[in-house]
Amino acid sequence: MLLVLTLWQALSQALAASGGSHWTYEGSDGQTHWPERYPDCGWQAQSPLDIQTDLVQYDPSLPPIEPEGYRDPGSSSLTLSNNGHTVQLSLPEKLHLHGLPSIYSAVQLHFHWGSSNSRAGGSEHRVDGQAFPAELHVVHFNSEKYANLSVAKHQPDGLAVLGIFLEVDSVENPAYNHILDRLDSILYAEQEVTVAPFSVRELLPVHLGHYYRYSGSLTTPPCYQSVLWTVFHQPARISAAQLEKLQKSLYSTKDGKTPSELLVSNFRVPQFLNQRVVFSSFPVGPSGYSAGEIIAIIVAVLLGCLGVFLGGWILAKRTRSSAHTQDSPVDEGKVQAENKGILLAHGELSRSPQNLQPCYESSRIH
Repeated sequence: MLLVLTLWQALSQALAASGGSHWTYEGSDGQTHWPERYPDCGWQAQSPLDIQTDLVQYDPSLPPIEPEGYRDPGSSSLTLSNNGHTVQLSLPEKLHLHGLPSIYSAVQLHFHWGSSNSRAGGSEHRVDGQAFPAELHVVHFNSEKYANLSVAKHQPDGLAVLGIFLEVDSVENPAYNHILDRLDSILYAEQEVTVAPFSVRELLPVHLGHYYRYSGSLTTPPCYQSVLWTVFHQPARISAAQLEKLQKSLYSTKDGKTPSELLVSNFRVPQFLNQRVVFSSFPVGPSGYSAGEIIAIIVAVLLGCLGVFLGGWILAKRTRSSAHTQDSPVDEGKVQAENKGILLAHGELSRSPQNLQPCYESSRIH
């Protein structure tokens, strides 16, 4: 019996290493069954995570990520493929990452997304329970220590993956059209097409200094725990139409197989954190807001309160002034008499001194 179990474990590991076993996100081969064929998928440092910002530890020593060669990937065409699980773009090794413990070279990028019929989102990572419509992963291997991806993926420090949340905006992101406009050429699994080189840097967020960092795994079988994750705080933005292309264009089945199955909801659910710690390169407040964002919100609230107070004070002052006028009606006769006296006085002053004497005498008698 022990021999049978040993042989089964060895076979499972061989299949996992070769990618020869079929897996899906749902059903009998779905993610809840992955550990049965891919033992690493059941280990304690799996990805993705639901990043809880109240547990995140700020590490001011974390430097900004510095991509090298991302703006100029060269003149060679890139290969875009549908592997039945996602759309994947090959990347030249001349694209490097700095700002990590070692130098990492790019291998490929791919996407995870949801379904147009679901509001559950499509990102693999979450922040305080919030999922985003989609997520981009850029995979690198430690080229400073290992010869290639095949060797590096088995090592604890072998891989580094950038995670970029995708958020829906009102305008298109032209950089993503280099990929999305070619999806109609790879509708079915195992199809591929060449893509002209373009600036991969434009796919990333503008600011690369704010991110979450933790040690985890590949999010698909064989789930090797060899990934240093960098999940950016700032999302990239695409239009609703661009997101719809991801959700409605591709099939997870091969051409000619019926029924065709739409490639949707290709994301793994968040895994347990266990004893790991998620670090951040920036101070994090509630709900994933940075310290700067929290200060801006507080200032905006205070200014709003000040505006309300001043508006109320001015209104109250006007109300009191109006009420005082209504409570003290003007005696028109008195006003006319006072005005007449002023006019008489003005007239008397224009006369000679002799004419003023009777008035003076009269006032002295009384």
